[in-house]
Amino acid sequence: MSANLKKLSDLSHRGPHRVLEGDLGYTGLPGKVYTPEEGSNLPAVAFGHDWMRHVSDYHETFRHLASWGIVVASPDTETGFNPDHAGFAADLETTLQILAGVRLGNGNATVSPGKLGIAGHGMGGGAALLAAVNNEKLAAVAAVYPAATAPSAVEAARNLFLPGMVIGADEDADAMFDPGNPAAIAFNWAGEVVYRVVKKGNQRSFAEDGLPKRLIGLGSPQRKVQTTVRALLTGYFLHQLAGERKYSDFSAPDATGKSVTSVTGEELAQRAGLATGGNPLSPR
Repeated sequence: MSANLKKLSDLSHRGPHRVLEGDLGYTGLPGKVYTPEEGSNLPAVAFGHDWMRHVSDYHETFRHLASWGIVVASPDTETGFNPDHAGFAADLETTLQILAGVRLGNGNATVSPGKLGIAGHGMGGGAALLAAVNNEKLAAVAAVYPAATAPSAVEAARNLFLPGMVIGADEDADAMFDPGNPAAIAFNWAGEVVYRVVKKGNQRSFAEDGLPKRLIGLGSPQRKVQTTVRALLTGYFLHQLAGERKYSDFSAPDATGKSVTSVTGEELAQRAGLATGGNPLSPR
């Protein structure tokens, strides 16, 4: 019997913490920090944005995670047309170092160096994988509709022994336009991994795009998809980083919930193979 994401609905709403926003710029790295107003030994996540996007495109997502007690920091670098994926991965690594070494908010919030995670959307999801390889600081990874990167995110997955969650596109949601292969990443993941599919979700549906980006074809946000993905990220990191057992189903490979399915085994191999011309071991 598959695990049931019973708390998905609860986690889709704002959490109990008041949220403060800060600027990473004082450290020399452009970006933003979102933190609960107070708390000691908090879990924290470095989050990478997608291609041609900025931290501002994820404002509500970061506030949501922080409201549940998870500190989030995101570098606002490599935002141009021709980004350096390896450079962006290095910026995510720097962000992790900053999170683990400073007091946040009004000095009333601290991060536990043993509760660090990394995540990203699209290009940022691929860069997060690059930054996670052989990174002893990290406890878990999450990639939301990860895109192709150079070096290859699929190759990176083969060397990732950390727990991971990959969110891939719904096959009925124009997944053919997504420039990556999340299924191949999950299929090749060396450690424990869960692969989730959100109904009608794909890479273009997650960032919080305004009207101008939608008009030029850079975005197609869907609030229901965003809400569900935020809940999945929250539950996964509360279990993996904060050790909250009541959210253990969010780490179960076969978990299902409202608008969420999981893909494992033969079906995952088939999805990975279909997107790589029949060979799930070949990066796209």
